[in-house]
Amino acid sequence: MEKIKMDIPLVELDGDEMTRVIWKMIKEELLEPFIELKTEYYDLGLEKRDETNDRITVDSALAIKKYGVGVKCATITPNAQRVEEYYLKEMWKSPNGTIRAILDGTVFRAPIIVKNIKPFVRTWNKPITIARHAYGDVYKDVEYRVEGPGKAELVFTHQDGGASSQTLHEFKGSGVMLGMHNTDKSIKSFARACFNYAIDQKEDLWFATKDTISKTYDHTFKDIFQEIYEDEYKGAFEKAGLEYFYTLIDDAVARVVRSEGGFIWACKNYDGDVMSDMVATAFGSLAMMTSVLVSPDGCYEYEAAHGTVQRHYYRHLKGEETSTNSMATIFAWSGALRKRGELDKIRALEEFAGKLEAASIKTIEEGIMTKDLALLSEGENDKIVNTQDFLKAIRKNLEKST
Repeated sequence: MEKIKMDIPLVELDGDEMTRVIWKMIKEELLEPFIELKTEYYDLGLEKRDETNDRITVDSALAIKKYGVGVKCATITPNAQRVEEYYLKEMWKSPNGTIRAILDGTVFRAPIIVKNIKPFVRTWNKPITIARHAYGDVYKDVEYRVEGPGKAELVFTHQDGGASSQTLHEFKGSGVMLGMHNTDKSIKSFARACFNYAIDQKEDLWFATKDTISKTYDHTFKDIFQEIYEDEYKGAFEKAGLEYFYTLIDDAVARVVRSEGGFIWACKNYDGDVMSDMVATAFGSLAMMTSVLVSPDGCYEYEAAHGTVQRHYYRHLKGEETSTNSMATIFAWSGALRKRGELDKIRALEEFAGKLEAASIKTIEEGIMTKDLALLSEGENDKIVNTQDFLKAIRKNLEKST
């Protein structure tokens, strides 16, 4: 079979631990036999980030802005223990946070649905997509440990030199505080990305914050969404028969659990982080959650929604067999290849992405799966396979369709 040719490269962002191992397997087993894979490669492994003082993360984000499409492996965000383990110069920031800030994008996460794994919420029969704002809040906070009595203030110094302040708290003893921020520009980009994605996917859009408590910060989100909807998107939503509505985050949680799915749920940064994991787990597994970062200027970065699978990596290093689910990483590649094909008008590349996803789903529905899915499956004769054999089984189904 003649391999599919690519004109413009994908930006390939390699990662850490077990997902890095899987990344290489996927390329060798499922991509390179069928595609003349063309990528601009960046190694975002923790050692390389430390070696370059994290400059490589910035460079990879700028490359995505240049080429329009990137695909990213899961990476370590170091804590104190990781600094010691990897002998790091410092506790580098989250690569995802850095890339999101540069692209000013919104993260859309949705579950991969297979027939033999039923959601824990039995009413859910359609995917629920989480739209996560990718800027600000606690991910850009400034924190301070208060050691004794005193007054904490929020101070804003105006460009003309004037200043205004507000008392945060009168501390009688030790404590802790943080300052968060966001910008109207970023919130507007978030809102437009959500409305555009809803129209593109032909799904209703829900948005939720806690404006009854956060009467300025969260209320600003609510007001900007409503203004942009009324001014720019209401007509298109009504024409498409779609609904947009706002509700409190706690009410949204109750509504989501009672729903059948099939909508986009827009959340602030931290809410989206938490709720996407909740939705993924309720649908079956974090390893079955896709993620795409969409920027206002039309750049896309695809990745798995889960981490680096540290526990399996340590077993792998000991030479022990692992049964690690690679579905979300496969779908990161298929999403990026589909978008590259769409932008470059390479129909064969788009079709291959669909065939790869179909072959992956078919493999699980035929009862061949990794251990995490076998624990959830309602099939009767499931076969648990190791990491590499799962990819080989997918390849057999893929070869039948190509």
